[in-house]
Formats: sequence, C-alpha cells, structure tokens
Amino acid sequence: MTSSAHPGLVPDVALVGGRRVLFVMAAAAEYGPHLRRRIRPWMTGVGPIEAALETSLALSALARGGGLPDLVVSLGSAGSRVLEQGAVYAAASVAWRDVDASALGFTKGVTPFVDHPVHVPLALPVAAVPAVPAVRLSTGGNVVSGAGYDGVDAEMVDMETFAVMRACRRFGVPLCGFRGISDGASELHHYDDWTTLLHVVDENLGQAVDRLAEALEAGAPLDAPA
Repeated sequence: MTSSAHPGLVPDVALVGGRRVLFVMAAAAEYGPHLRRRIRPWMTGVGPIEAALETSLALSALARGGGLPDLVVSLGSAGSRVLEQGAVYAAASVAWRDVDASALGFTKGVTPFVDHPVHVPLALPVAAVPAVPAVRLSTGGNVVSGAGYDGVDAEMVDMETFAVMRACRRFGVPLCGFRGISDGASELHHYDDWTTLLHVVDENLGQAVDRLAEALEAGAPLDAPA
C-alpha cells in the first residue's frame, strides 16, 4: 500500500483481549509515552478528509492482506467546555457538524442520500468495564473555541471520528472512540492552548486502552447499541 502518511507500510493490527484491533490517531503530538508503550496506531493526519482517506487506505490494505480487524479504535484529543479537562471519555455517538443541506429539505447533520441519523451510535465495549463515561461527540473541519460551542449539539468535539466511522462502515468494521479533553474551558489563542494538557490526555488514554483490553477479554459486544 502507498499513502501520503505511510508510504509502503501496512497497518499494525494488535491482538487486544483476543480481538484484532486497529488503532487510529490523527497527530503525533497526541501520541505520547503512555500510548507508545501500549499501541502502534495508524496515523491519519488532521481533519475529516485526511481521516477518511487514510482510514480507507488502511482498511483496504488489510482487506487485501491479512484480513480486516474486528474493531477500529479512534484515539486522540477533543475540546469541550462542559467536561473535565484532561479526562478521557468514550464516544457514545458521533455527529458531523459541518453538513447542512437543510435549504433543500434535508435534516441538518445528515448527509443527503446517505442513510445515517444525526448522532450515529458507536460501539461501546467499555460498558462491560464501566470506568470510562460515554458522551456524544461532534466532528467537523474547524477548531471549536469560545462561542463556537453554542452551535454544537454534543458534549465534546474533534475533527476525525465521523470520517473514520464512515470508512469503517464501508468495510463493515465496528468503531469505538476515546477522546481526552485537551481544551475548551477558555478561548483558544495559541498552539500551546491545545498542547498544554496532552501529557495528561496521553496518560489517561493509556488507561482507557487498558480498560478496553479488560472489556474485550470479558467478551464485550462490539456492535453499536440500537
């Protein structure tokens, strides 16, 4: 496989709790020492276009080679003005805040002619080990800050998970997501406003990966709740 982020490489699929798992992340800044000791993620790059492209390439390569994973796990940071800063949350669902064809009579948040609800449920295997609270996630192409949260119908925001979900659905692979809250309590002005808490997010994401392993070992279902 050849891709812009991974020339000539094949995705690393980990055996976690007896299941084949592909971890995906967006940015190297989020991949700290705690995660490095546990996983080797497929790096997609930032934003929905890069995430959809790179996840699709990864799953296509696996489908042609060693077989698709049992589960894809999207990891990284998120913004929120209502959740605890630095804490990690599971994504109960994901929405796409950018899509709005309401002028043509379509529901805002729904892609025209694609069968999906505004909030698409994701797999929640950690429900078998209830140590990671689940909240709604909103994906978009913008960094949300300050008053930008007023128009977001979710507790946390990122820039990749909905795109990863669409790629996973195309290949019939379930997706779960964990996001650590890196910002949102105050207005963003500089790059450091995002990176200041990433070391805390990294440690807590590492613990979430451990909880996921326990859940999969316990036989947690991978299907998204109805």
